[in-house]
Amino acid sequence: MTEPRIAFIGSGHIAQYHAYALEALPFYYPGVPELHRIAVASPTKAHREHFARRYGFEAALTIPELFRRSDFDTLFILSPNSYHFEQLERALESPHLNHIYVEKPLCATEQERNSIAHRLLSQSHTRIVQLGFQFLQMSSARRAHSMWQRGAFGQPVHFRASYLHSGYLSYSYRKCRPNRLAATPAGGAIADLGSHLFSLLASFFGDGLEVLDARHSRGFDDVDPMSDLCSVVLLRDKSSGAVGTVIASRISAGAGECLELDVRCTEGGFMLTTERPDMLEVYCASDSDRRVLNCASDYRPESEFPALHASPGWLRSLVHANYMFLCGGSGTPSDLAHGLMAQRLVCDTARCLHRNGGQHV
Repeated sequence: MTEPRIAFIGSGHIAQYHAYALEALPFYYPGVPELHRIAVASPTKAHREHFARRYGFEAALTIPELFRRSDFDTLFILSPNSYHFEQLERALESPHLNHIYVEKPLCATEQERNSIAHRLLSQSHTRIVQLGFQFLQMSSARRAHSMWQRGAFGQPVHFRASYLHSGYLSYSYRKCRPNRLAATPAGGAIADLGSHLFSLLASFFGDGLEVLDARHSRGFDDVDPMSDLCSVVLLRDKSSGAVGTVIASRISAGAGECLELDVRCTEGGFMLTTERPDMLEVYCASDSDRRVLNCASDYRPESEFPALHASPGWLRSLVHANYMFLCGGSGTPSDLAHGLMAQRLVCDTARCLHRNGGQHV
């Protein structure tokens, strides 16, 4: 196995999480190759230099300087949403790169999404591109996927997905995050939180989901009215006829940060939540029975660390996502095609929100 030579674009919190995941890989998985941390690039000199020193990167560069180099083969794009498309395009044009990781969402506009889709259809490539949808790798989500693929639940009837966050209720919190308050789909709750929900739903339902309607709630005077702080989306699966809702909210008091997915089918159903990433609630339609499956740290066959009876913690899925990206391994893929499915739903929701601009939930 080759030894990856890694570069980061971005030196913020998301980059810090990935630095942790890379450092943790040898503890969780045998045979992980040595990782060479070549460079970190970001616009702010002090930030990138501090990041490089703290996490062992050899060089701290501007982004143009990084793209002029070819001494790395693996790139993590961990920048603000509005830069993902441009940097992915540059990466795809760089022949020395064979692994490209892009944080969610894939891009910031419908035109960018269509450009990426056209490129995927018109050009073949052998490089690995992975999107930052780590919730696909929660042990509970992995177990639900395994049961879904076996047909354990029957045909889907209805579903509910929510991702609730409370931080943007605070003016000081909003003031420090202007990039995340751009008008949807470049920013807002649908791009930031809803993209994870669309990713999870697409992993079960495929590309047959369609947006029927969407509304957003009232915000604050200091926030662009088209930067959705809380949105509700009505969806339908064209294949099964199942209908459901997505709620993405940055202003849910008391929520902290909680993702939930609840799917009900003709023969049963399931519910999972980030508050218990190792537990999967499973329902049986025939007798209304509810079972709670302890999925624990089950990442077999690659890993059973720390133990099959131990809770994995919320960062565990990110560690496995990084392992899949660098080494392969089992798990629901979050490749470029998957990213395009999720991004289509983000863009369709944004179009619906703009069309209903003056109407609120």
